[in-house]
Amino acid sequence: MGRVSEAVAMARHDEQQDDSLDALRIRLAPALARAAVFDGWSDAAVAAAAADEGVDPALARLAFPGGAMDMIAALVERVDADMEARFADGSLDNMKIRERIRALVWFRLDALRGVEEAAARALAIQAMPQNLARSMALGWASADKMWRLAGDTATDYNHYTKRAILAGIYAACLAVYVQDDSMAKADSAAFLDRRIDGVMRFEKAKARLLGGAGTPTREHFDLARFFGRLRYPQA
Repeated sequence: MGRVSEAVAMARHDEQQDDSLDALRIRLAPALARAAVFDGWSDAAVAAAAADEGVDPALARLAFPGGAMDMIAALVERVDADMEARFADGSLDNMKIRERIRALVWFRLDALRGVEEAAARALAIQAMPQNLARSMALGWASADKMWRLAGDTATDYNHYTKRAILAGIYAACLAVYVQDDSMAKADSAAFLDRRIDGVMRFEKAKARLLGGAGTPTREHFDLARFFGRLRYPQA
């Protein structure tokens, strides 16, 4: 019985340690992004972030056992948390759905202002074959949070298509944002507006395709082709 109690206590200690490391990752994420502008997503950036936040560097390294992808994931999760906190006041309630989505996507993009170089390096790391699955999971989770904040309650196939499309929009806009040197990121704002306009047109077309008797089935819509147009828009 004593051994069982000792094992339970150790398990609880491990869980508490994991929780504290999760909190530390989120805390260090902004400082880590600033350091990654100069040092990349590296141990040197972790050390710089730890010094900036007054954290033991050995403990900070322990918080990122997976290296660069753990660091990037922490930044994504920090932006997720900041976004949810920012819009918890109900300020989205009186907006149209397209305005809600635009506000949420723009908040995420603007959270990276000043660390665009670090974000660009993060995109390159995420695009590596070994990191694609985790990167897609992070993108999906962020899209899900945006839709939930926007008030989406869909549970049918629309639940999945909405999140897939929004993840694609955000990824495309982020790739533009990190390279955008226009005044007040005007080019990025215009790009985002065009992408949202495209989705609104798609939703109307989808309603026509799926709404009437004798119309084509949803399989006639080529989702891969649509994503291609999002990523490589026509001039």
